[in-house]
Amino acid sequence: MAGAWGFALWPGIVEAAELIKFERRGCPWCKAWDKEIGPIYPKTDVGKRAPLRRVDLDAGLPPGLTLKRPIRYTPTFVLVEDGSELDRIEGYPGEDFFWGRAERLLERLPGSP
Repeated sequence: MAGAWGFALWPGIVEAAELIKFERRGCPWCKAWDKEIGPIYPKTDVGKRAPLRRVDLDAGLPPGLTLKRPIRYTPTFVLVEDGSELDRIEGYPGEDFFWGRAERLLERLPGSP
């Protein structure tokens, strides 16, 4: 199923580790992430361990997703395992910030070294 922006929006309950990017149309920081990180994310170890799913925040939460607190800023990246939030990154001030925080997020996954 494709969302309003052509993103993959998978219906149903989230069952594996994934990184959900909550975004809004017109968000300049979302666009910066899309330009700087988006094309390479799926090719990285981080992207392989936690594939990206994009969610339009204005469309509401996907079914079966349990968050620790509401999403207030875009972009917000939420690491999810079995439908439940493990941790999140709020905002995008640049590549170095993102990759450092993403690596730390993955340490929260079961079976991580």
